[in-house]
Amino acid sequence: MLDLRQDLSGLWQAATRVTPRSGGRVLMFISAREGEGTSSVAASFALMAAARAARMSWLVDLDLRENPLYTAFSKGILKGIGRPGHPLDASLALEQIYSVPGSETVPAMSKLLTAHQIDGLRLLVTRFRNERLAPGQRVRMQAAAGWWGALRRSADWAIVDAPSLSRSPAGLTYAPLMDGVFLVVQADGTGADEVDDLRGAVESAGGTVAGVVMNRLKTGLPVRRHS
Repeated sequence: MLDLRQDLSGLWQAATRVTPRSGGRVLMFISAREGEGTSSVAASFALMAAARAARMSWLVDLDLRENPLYTAFSKGILKGIGRPGHPLDASLALEQIYSVPGSETVPAMSKLLTAHQIDGLRLLVTRFRNERLAPGQRVRMQAAAGWWGALRRSADWAIVDAPSLSRSPAGLTYAPLMDGVFLVVQADGTGADEVDDLRGAVESAGGTVAGVVMNRLKTGLPVRRHS
């Protein structure tokens, strides 16, 4: 994961023009395939939001299996950025954005999602407690509109890092609940057909595509936002 903050001024301007439904803005970043740099863009943008926001900002990781964002912050991959603090209950006392079939009556299963404040910042990064699942238990994603509504009321920004569509359709579950979805594309690597297919998938799911981030990680050139 790379720190791209210095390259995201155009994206910031575009994001601030996205009208929130109510409360804080909720934005998703998603790519067609793995390796497009989506997590770098999402985490960098969340750091920018946290530095500018009056209230807490959230970085929501939809990769519940691997928790790559929490892991990256814990390892200090982003230079000069603090580590995640102790776990806070991220259930918001509402229906969760996940379910564990077969354990609906187990209270602990409703508190598997935690939020950790990054030291020195008004930023919370989520982590899913896979270690509390029993062998063979699976997690399903569910929209849980009430949870997102509560998040809007408590945060100025919520940035959602979705797995690539080639890996998981999880992002499409939540796309209709976002204020805007930004497509992350590896410049000179992702074909136009793939971008069109991704855009079509997001819009068919009920989401609104707010823009396309042309990510040039391999060449070291800036990340740019295009409508």
